[in-house]
Amino acid sequence: MQNTIFDQIVDRRNTGCMKWDVKDGELPMWVADMDFQTAPEITEAIIDRAKHGVFGYTLIEEEWYHAYQSWWKNRHNFEIPEEWLIFCTGVVPAISSIVRKMTTPAEKVVVLTPVYNIFFNSIVNNGRNPLECELEYKAGEYHINWEDLETKLADPQTSLMIFCNPHNPVGKIWDKETLKKIGDLCVKYHVLVLSDEIHCDLTRPDKDYIPFASVSENCRNNSITCVAPTKAFNLAGIQTAAVIIPDPFIRHKVNRGLNTDEVAEPNVFAAIAPVAAFQKGGAWMDGLKEYLWKNRKYAEEYISREIPQIYAVKGDATYLLWLDCTRIFRKEQDLCEFIRETSGLYLSDGRAYHNGEGFLRMNLACRMDVLKDGLQRLKKSIQAYCK
Repeated sequence: MQNTIFDQIVDRRNTGCMKWDVKDGELPMWVADMDFQTAPEITEAIIDRAKHGVFGYTLIEEEWYHAYQSWWKNRHNFEIPEEWLIFCTGVVPAISSIVRKMTTPAEKVVVLTPVYNIFFNSIVNNGRNPLECELEYKAGEYHINWEDLETKLADPQTSLMIFCNPHNPVGKIWDKETLKKIGDLCVKYHVLVLSDEIHCDLTRPDKDYIPFASVSENCRNNSITCVAPTKAFNLAGIQTAAVIIPDPFIRHKVNRGLNTDEVAEPNVFAAIAPVAAFQKGGAWMDGLKEYLWKNRKYAEEYISREIPQIYAVKGDATYLLWLDCTRIFRKEQDLCEFIRETSGLYLSDGRAYHNGEGFLRMNLACRMDVLKDGLQRLKKSIQAYCK
């Protein structure tokens, strides 16, 4: 099975695909959406259910809970009692609902930037104020400015911290000591932690992430965790996720919010896809991780050798490569747009993630030959930009 599934050509044009809705000749490597077909076992489960022909109101059955429980126990050494789990139609809908339910208008929500840009939508669109704690970038790595973070958590108007674990877009897996320190600070200042862990399965093959709620009593009792199979198994269009909440009081409030916002009811396939993924998709996931890290290694080496004007930030998670272009970046000329115009390569502009000026985000979840094409286009554009 190794690599053959992931080397298969899949034409996504003319399928209503947001990623590939681009001009002829353009190569989209921007949004976090893989070009691989999902695990065959998931497709088979969906087809089998579709053959039934009746798609009525759907319940979350016991096997849904068991699938999440076994995957996190076996893959991430984290035991999740069934009552901690709540179904939701997506991580972003859950985050927005939690912001509405667990904070009040004009309160502040801390985020570590650069970070997934949609967090800001969930905060600002609901009348809350984002409070950025900028990660420090030194010698090609990102670190937390603890003094700044504590100052912002101590603000009486701060009521929530949205945390990204592993961190998108910089690809960082937070260590246990860091997670514990965040948990302790948030308890000290009465700030609830909302941990987005959707990228947790997309780690380097020899390295795992650490669930925030598994670290300590403070982390467990003062946190809400959002997880899903959608990023790892390429199921974003299925709209399925889970919210993990150990504390019963917090869980009750979040559950009411999810139901009020009508994001707690599954469609037929949202109920069965996670079960197939977590019960039968392990071998596919192992193959995917190997393929993605082969892509990452190739991209890092190519950029170091062929495009020395920029730097590929080292990361242990996600399939997103964070490119440091600060040495050549000019504010008066949009680098991201310049690349798209000169070579057709469509990347994500680092400015969208806040504290990311002079950076680009590149999606590596594609066939190796497509990746090589993208890197050659990048080289062409960077050389032209530097003239």
